[in-house]
Amino acid sequence: MDHRLKKNNQFTYIYKKGDRVSTENFTLFVVKSKYKCYRIGFSISKKLGKANKRNLLKRRLKDITRRFVEIPDFCNCVILARENATALSFDQLKNEIVKLFKKYENKKNS
Repeated sequence: MDHRLKKNNQFTYIYKKGDRVSTENFTLFVVKSKYKCYRIGFSISKKLGKANKRNLLKRRLKDITRRFVEIPDFCNCVILARENATALSFDQLKNEIVKLFKKYENKKNS
């Protein structure tokens, strides 16, 4: 199963309807889905650098979400990168993304 969000209207829907939590370098949008399998998308602006920097960040984020984050079922998520995200190391990215999803879990459970 492919866990990626691909279409622009999917991203737009999640931005409008989703719950939002933020850290210093990322914002996470989450909306409930009717499908059991989660879907995730990454939004990285051209303001963050040239294509090679953006692609590196996107590859790292995909790897981190696959290996280190427990994404809840029945959810669609978008991770929006902010300005300084491309300057972070892999470990810093991992810590920030894990913190982002924990923050969402705390918000959802409170």
